[in-house]
Amino acid sequence: MSSDTLSDVLRAVRLTGAVFFDVDARAPWVAEAPAARDVAEHILPGSEHVIEYHLLTAGRCYATVVGGASVELNAGDLVIFPQGDAHVMSSAPGMRGVPELSAYRRPIGGALPIRFHEGGGGEASALICGFLGYDARPFNPLLSTLPRTLVMRHEQLSNRPSSALASVAKLAELAVAESRARRAGSECMLSRLSELLFVEAIRAHVEMLNPDERGWLGGLRDPHAGKALALLHGRPAHAWSIEELSNEVGLSKSLLIERFVHFAGIPPMQYLAKWRMQLAAERLRATNESLAEIAERVGYGSESAFSRAFKRMVGVAPASFRKSPSSLAGGGAASALAIE
Repeated sequence: MSSDTLSDVLRAVRLTGAVFFDVDARAPWVAEAPAARDVAEHILPGSEHVIEYHLLTAGRCYATVVGGASVELNAGDLVIFPQGDAHVMSSAPGMRGVPELSAYRRPIGGALPIRFHEGGGGEASALICGFLGYDARPFNPLLSTLPRTLVMRHEQLSNRPSSALASVAKLAELAVAESRARRAGSECMLSRLSELLFVEAIRAHVEMLNPDERGWLGGLRDPHAGKALALLHGRPAHAWSIEELSNEVGLSKSLLIERFVHFAGIPPMQYLAKWRMQLAAERLRATNESLAEIAERVGYGSESAFSRAFKRMVGVAPASFRKSPSSLAGGGAASALAIE
């Protein structure tokens, strides 16, 4: 049985990365990024949800979700916008710019990252801007638990050498070096570094959560909810009952349900049903397996029972989804993030 629940989710939602911009800026400067949904197809075609991050390699700047408060960043800090919000990076708080959608089109035949020079003649700053894409639907429990803005401070990264924070710092250094070198294979290397940087940032975020922090990531740390999640992810096709799961976890049914809902927002059997649909969607996207084979993989005794459950939960029949994954009902990534 696999107990690495986070890896299970990252595999099933098809995490992919890219580094697009290497920015040198001098105050005063401002760059406003549109909502990720508006540029997702240009940046990472095929990804339902895009996350943008910025690694400040020199100087000082401010990061602001549009309509929110500004966060000051110093050299070595990393900021991630997990929910894909429109945001502003600037030399001073409160500045606004004009989003340029054309800047997010991949250059035909051009090397990545794209170099930009911004601003005037004042204080210098330098950033590497990257993107991560993954599936938001039909069920991505990780996305629903992440904040709108996630900041990793340089002093946090450097002062805890044995933790995931230290790994973030090392990966950030590699990303900086690779973006400057532009050697053969750099684009592939930067893509993989983006993915690793994100995973390590999530692990570091988990390390810093309060012991009883609500949300799916908090549940991974809880001895009972975490064990239940590991069991469900390790054997998703098993005919789990709440009685068997509670015996495996070592809690009564009522206490297990209460603990699980505290973290995941829904009871264990409802969570399992949603997770099975995510696994099924991934197989429909990535393989030529028959509906009967996929049904068996995700714990349904017949193709018809699976098809009914998939259409009820996802909004379209499996065969229609396979032809066009974007036909998922719901209209946008955010509609699939709320855990009922």
